[in-house]
Parts: sequence; C-alpha cells; structure tokens
Amino acid sequence: MFSSREAFENDFCPVRDDLLGAMYRANENGLPQLVDSVSADVRAMLALFCYKRSHLHSLALSIAASCTERDLIQLGGRVGSALYALSREAPAARMMPSASYGHRKPVTLSTKPLSTFVPIDDELDDEDFAEAITA
Repeated sequence: MFSSREAFENDFCPVRDDLLGAMYRANENGLPQLVDSVSADVRAMLALFCYKRSHLHSLALSIAASCTERDLIQLGGRVGSALYALSREAPAARMMPSASYGHRKPVTLSTKPLSTFVPIDDELDDEDFAEAITA
C-alpha cells in the first residue's frame, strides 16, 4: 500500500474511479456529501490529485475547501499551501478562464500561411533527359 506522500508524488488517485466520477458529475449541493464520505487525509490527497489536472481545478478547490491547511501542506508542500489559499478565496476571484466552458478563451487561427514552399521543378532539361536515357 502506498503512503500518502508516495501517492501524491506518483500521481496515484486516492479514491475509486466511480467515486471520482460521481464527484465530477455532482452539483454544488451534492458534492459536500460525497467529499465527507472520505477521510481527511484521503480528501487532501484527492484535492491535490485533482489540482494537477486543469479540467478538475474547480473540483480540487471545492474539495480543498473542506481540508485543513496542515493536511494539504503535509501532503503537498508548497502546492498544498497554494491550494489551501486558493480554496479560501471568494468563488468569483478564483474563477479561471479554463475552469468552465462558458468562460473559455476563444480560439484564434492564423490568417497567414504556416510556411512557404519553393515550387518543385519537375521538368527535365535536355541534358538531364539525355543522361537519364543513356544511364
């Protein structure tokens, strides 16, 4: 069995996949009940695990809000400290553009050619043609 520090460093999910999926799909009213179903140290590991994945940042912040600063720092060091601070900020202040689909940055495409190519000269001049036939 992994220790909690090894689980964080080896990027090991501390909960079953079905529980993580349920947390991901839960609304803001049902998530606290699911989070409370795991122990405090597993909760801190899960918050750190989710924080490493950009699509799970909002879930990580919600889980970290239920963790103690000591647990997050003990398991994640500076990352745990930053996660604790972020989880205590007002929701509007911590909203990141990539955290939800409604606030994504628009995709911009280049209007210039990506590269230019020199045209290939397929025509053989008379000397090259004569050499090709005699060879």
